[in-house]
Amino acid sequence: MFGLMIAAALVLISVFVFIANQYKRCPSNKIIVVYGKTGGEKTAKCVHGGGTFIIPLIQDYGVLSLEPMTTDIDLKGALSKGNIRVAVPSTFTFGISTEPTIMINAAERLLGLSKNDVITQASDIILGQLRLAIATLTIEEINQDREKFLEQINANVNTELNKIGLEIINVNIKDITDESGYIDAIGKKAAAEAINKAKVEVAQQEKLGAVGEASANREKEVQVAEQEAQTQIGKTNADKEQRIKTAELEAQAVEGENVSKANIAEYNATLAVKQASAFKEGEVAKANAQRDVLLAQKEQEEAKLKKEELARQEVEKLKIQVQADAEAEKARRIALGEADAIKAKYFAEAEGVKAVLEAKAKGYQDLVKISNNRPEIATSFLMIEKIEKIVEKQVDAIKNIKFDKITVWDGGTGSANGSTTANFMKDLIKALPAMHDLAGQAGIELPQILGKVDTGNGEEKEEASK
Repeated sequence: MFGLMIAAALVLISVFVFIANQYKRCPSNKIIVVYGKTGGEKTAKCVHGGGTFIIPLIQDYGVLSLEPMTTDIDLKGALSKGNIRVAVPSTFTFGISTEPTIMINAAERLLGLSKNDVITQASDIILGQLRLAIATLTIEEINQDREKFLEQINANVNTELNKIGLEIINVNIKDITDESGYIDAIGKKAAAEAINKAKVEVAQQEKLGAVGEASANREKEVQVAEQEAQTQIGKTNADKEQRIKTAELEAQAVEGENVSKANIAEYNATLAVKQASAFKEGEVAKANAQRDVLLAQKEQEEAKLKKEELARQEVEKLKIQVQADAEAEKARRIALGEADAIKAKYFAEAEGVKAVLEAKAKGYQDLVKISNNRPEIATSFLMIEKIEKIVEKQVDAIKNIKFDKITVWDGGTGSANGSTTANFMKDLIKALPAMHDLAGQAGIELPQILGKVDTGNGEEKEEASK
C-alpha cells in the first residue's frame, strides 16, 4: 500500500513537472511565436511579455528577438525630383515591431532567420524605398527641409518594413552630396547672400550711429551757444566784445554742423561704394551658380541622350540577334522534319519488305506441309503457278521475230492402218525433206544417215532406206 502511494506521488510530481516545462515565460526583449494548432485562422500566435502554455504534440514554439539592428545604406546616384543625382549615405536602426498585426508578419516571414539574413532583407527594402522618397523631393527640400525628408523616408520605408514585421527606430542622414556640385553652389549662394545682408545692415547701423552722433553734437553746441548768448544778452550793458564772442560761438557752431554734414556725406559715399561692391560680389556668385547649374543640366542631357542612343542600339542589336536565332531555329526544324520524313519512309519500306518476306516464308512453309514435307512437289506447284508468266515471257521473246517458213511435225500416236512404230517411221521419212529444209535455213548439216534432198538442179538424192 505504501509503495502504491509513493508511485502515485511520483506520477503526480512527473505530471506537474511536465506541465511546468510546457509553460513558457516570455522576457520583455523577446517574442514567443507559438505555431502548429493555434486555433482560428491565424498561422501562429505571438506572445510579448507574460507567458503561454505549449500543448504537447500539436504545438511548438520559436523565439524572435526585439534587439535593435543597424544597417548602413551607402546610397549613390539617386535621382531627385529635379533630375539631379544625389548621394545620401545614412544609417538605419530598426527592429521587430510589438504591434500585434506586425508581429504576425514577423512570425510568418522572419522566424528561423539569422540576424544577418534579417538585416539583408531590410537593407534591400530600405534602399529601394529611399530612392522612391528622394524621387518625390527637390534638391532644395532634401538639403534644407530635413524634417520633411525624414517624414517622407519614415512613411515610405516603414510601410514596406511592416510587411515583414519590422519598424524603423531611428534614421541618421549623413552629408548629402550631388554629382554636379549643385548643393555646394546653393550653399555658396546662401552664404554670399547672408554676408551681403549682414554688410548692408552693419552699414545702415553705422550710418544711423554717425548721423545721431553728429546731430547730438550739433544740438549740444547750439544749446550751449544759445545759453551763453542768452546769458550775455541778459546782462545789462552788454558790451561789444561780448556780442562778438557770441557771434564767434555761433559761427563755430555753424562750422561744426557743416563739418558733421561733410563727414556724413563722406560716410554715405563710402557706404554706397561698399554696398555696390557687396552687390557686385553677390551677383557674380549668383551668376556663377547659375552657370554651374546650366553646365550640369547640359551634361545631364548629353548623358541622357547618349544613354538613349546606346539603349536604341542595344535594342536593334537584340532584334537582329533574335531574328537570326529564329531563322536558324526554323532551318534546323525544317531539316529535322525532312530527316524525320526520310527516316519514316525508309522505316515504312523496310517494314513492308519485311512483311512481304515473312508472308512468303509462311506461305512456303505451309506449301511444304501440304506436300507431305516433299520440297520437289512444292516446287512443281510453284512452277505451275508461274507457268502463265513463263509462257508470257517466251511469247514476248519471239513475238517480234519474222519467220519465212514454219514446219510442223506430227508425231502421231498410231492408227488403225498400222502399228505405232511403222507410222512413226513413215512420218519420219515424210518429215525428212522438211528437216533438211529447216536445217538448211539454220545453216546446219544433218548426218549422212538421214540422206540427202534434191536441191532442184537435177541431182539425185540419197534416201535413208538404201
